[in-house]
Amino acid sequence: MPFASSESARIVTNIPAENAYNSLKKSGLEISLRQLRLSTGKRINNASDDVAAYITSRALQARNGALKASMKVVGDAKNITNIAMDSLDNIGELITLIKDSTSGAASGAMGTDEKIALAKAAWRMAQQIQTVVDSTVFGGRQLLDGTYSVNFFIATNATNDLISMAVNLSTSNTEFNVESNNFDLNSITTTNFAGITGLDLSSLNTVNSTDLGVFADSVINVTLTSLTEALNNISKTASFVGGLANRLDSQSSLIEEQVTNYNAAISRLEDADVAQEQLSLIKAQFLQQTSLTSLSQANQNPQAFLRLLQQ
Repeated sequence: MPFASSESARIVTNIPAENAYNSLKKSGLEISLRQLRLSTGKRINNASDDVAAYITSRALQARNGALKASMKVVGDAKNITNIAMDSLDNIGELITLIKDSTSGAASGAMGTDEKIALAKAAWRMAQQIQTVVDSTVFGGRQLLDGTYSVNFFIATNATNDLISMAVNLSTSNTEFNVESNNFDLNSITTTNFAGITGLDLSSLNTVNSTDLGVFADSVINVTLTSLTEALNNISKTASFVGGLANRLDSQSSLIEEQVTNYNAAISRLEDADVAQEQLSLIKAQFLQQTSLTSLSQANQNPQAFLRLLQQ
């Protein structure tokens, strides 16, 4: 902004006006920055705001995303173990009912007709066990038919390698297949129910007046013993599945805590201090007004000089 100097009648730069203009421009940029932060709630809106914090924040967000994905996987695994546990508990209750019927048939006060009636009642419980096994399904696969085995990726380590956990409910797993027996819960087809050799629940349906079968006085105590052992095996298997569920519960809690901590870390890096940003905005707006005033005053000096020349 040149004007004539009274000393030598030469054109010089209006330095006060330029200073005021630069201050006005700076305060305008400051206002835009503070308004952006207040509108987004973020201190870092792009990498140029804080390069180091931006890089750290993006790394934390990536880790957080992996944790949330793991949480979904853990949730699926928990659903499987919970469904399996509930079904095993139900089968245990049904075996207890069959055992109660068998105990009743072992009473010397029971006649043949009563024993047949108890055997038929027990057979209906055996049929229900098969229904439980057939309907214990997740993701289109049966869980208790002795074939289910899936690895779930429940976490990642520092180098982003996947950490897996097996939910193995197959007979190839000795922890599920108790005592290395053939732990078969298909009550209609197996002759070694729940890993107990010779325990054939389908034989309950063949009890009649001429052949009491497993309810005959000569073998009923063996039947009771076999049912007790089957119940114990089912309890052992349920305990194994319960251990899996407990581990998954622990992992779920850990992931939730980690997600919370990562969110807090990201917030400390990225989020704007609203009170501070409002104060800075007010300050910038005040400086903008004073800069406008200074610019106006600085531009009046050349005008005054020109008026002197015109006189």
